[in-house]
Amino acid sequence: MSTYKLICPHCQSRMRIRTSEGKHIFLRVAYLQCMNEACGWAVRAEFEMTHEMSPSGMANPTVKLPIATTAQRRAAMVSVAVYPDLLDQLDMEPAT
Repeated sequence: MSTYKLICPHCQSRMRIRTSEGKHIFLRVAYLQCMNEACGWAVRAEFEMTHEMSPSGMANPTVKLPIATTAQRRAAMVSVAVYPDLLDQLDMEPAT
């Protein structure tokens, strides 16, 4: 299960996704809230799929994204090396 760590830019506390909705096959709009009750900051965010980093083993011919450049793939590898626990913090499954 993929997860992301979202941090409030105001108080540096963890944020949670209150709800989300799919707008397009590649776009999801989410409404986030800071977990720190004293802060309580809420925001709308958009999560967009923009580039294909590696091909699917079960490719759908209707899914067409530009292939990531070498620089973009290298940057993604550096991010994982620098932040190895980034994908273990906040569940990104759609809220109900």
